[in-house]
Amino acid sequence: MSSSSTGATTSRRVSSAITTFVECGVPDVLAVHLSKAGISTPFPIQSATLPDSLSGRDVLGRGRTGSGKTLAFSLPLVVRLASEGRRTERSTPRGLVLVPTRELANQVLAVVSPLAQAMDLRATVIFGGVGQGPQVKALQSGTDIVIATPGRLEDLIKQGHCRLDAVSVTVLDEADHMADLGFLPAVTRILKLTPTRGQRLLFSATLDGGINVLVRKFLSDPVTHSVDPVEAPVSTMVHHVMTVDHADKSAVVHDLAGGMGRAVLFTRTKHGAKKLAKQLTTAGIPAVELHGNLGQTARERNLSAFSDGAVRLVVATD
Repeated sequence: MSSSSTGATTSRRVSSAITTFVECGVPDVLAVHLSKAGISTPFPIQSATLPDSLSGRDVLGRGRTGSGKTLAFSLPLVVRLASEGRRTERSTPRGLVLVPTRELANQVLAVVSPLAQAMDLRATVIFGGVGQGPQVKALQSGTDIVIATPGRLEDLIKQGHCRLDAVSVTVLDEADHMADLGFLPAVTRILKLTPTRGQRLLFSATLDGGINVLVRKFLSDPVTHSVDPVEAPVSTMVHHVMTVDHADKSAVVHDLAGGMGRAVLFTRTKHGAKKLAKQLTTAGIPAVELHGNLGQTARERNLSAFSDGAVRLVVATD
């Protein structure tokens, strides 16, 4: 579907009368699977994009985190691969989802994998911070769908463990976040390795800047669907700005952290996150750190401690 020859986009508004996944074009087997999982009514981003994506169109979808974007691209991805009726060759996936972080890769896998299994397909994740052995083994076994961060995927491609010349559907999830993290050059190199005839789906909270370059270069006559305004208000958040002397900042942060419930504190540097988490814990305010210097096992352990309530503060880089 895709070509580098056009940068035009078409915007559509889908009728609000669409109330079921079947009406969106989702096959009965997957609609039943979703219903058993307690998902019967599509979110706006899903009812808007699915008729086009399931018909094979390239799609730009704009929606905030939590809007249902993952299911919106997982369904057409799985449906198209299942409809092709061909076997995935060794180290040559047919579906590719690019994401900015390891945590998001696992979240996407949790949505894609059950749908893939329902259609006799397999999915795997590829990201850094862990050994590549199991990832290489999954590729060699002929996994159909790869959910990957750009860095590790490029490493495996350069080592000859993965080829993208059979990819039918490519998804860019949280493309704006990938741009913020400086991944667009790697994303561009990866997209150049996928067939121009493939379908491409791009989902993001914003559709501007470097993302527009990707759209013009790699998407063919895409349809744009926006379910949120460009600057969506966060009505449940109250902002406070405090001006303090540098000498008093540490004491103020400790006082604020000690009086909070569950909270996330952001620092500018990885060293700052590690230092503050240690200081808070020493002061009797249990906290864990979250930043790029941690291995994947440590990241997951710290996130689990926060979500389980073992600690109530996460100190993270932004």
